[in-house]
Amino acid sequence: MTASDLFVSAKGVKWVNPEPGVTRRVMTYLPEMMMVEVAFEKDAVGAQHSHPHIQASYVAEGRFEVTIDGRTEILDQGGSFIVPPNLVHGVKALEKGRLIDTFTPHRAEFLR
Repeated sequence: MTASDLFVSAKGVKWVNPEPGVTRRVMTYLPEMMMVEVAFEKDAVGAQHSHPHIQASYVAEGRFEVTIDGRTEILDQGGSFIVPPNLVHGVKALEKGRLIDTFTPHRAEFLR
């Protein structure tokens, strides 16, 4: 798969469970960009990791402790963050919440 349809209904999109208390679904993508919805239960952790993609994330719901390259901030609904390529980053949900993540280029491993 190299691209999603131009319009994607949330009804048919498959959720996966990459970590305890975390589920995600690919919303739409092209080779150059991908948008992903990630849902977190309270206290769930998106483990520290890095990747070569640029990531920009929007807090759609909830409150998150976000760490990027050793710097930690608390972000509430409406906040956002950006992660340059290869920086170590991760999040902890301080309450139940959702992030909308965008990646450039797309994360091919999310499509398997």
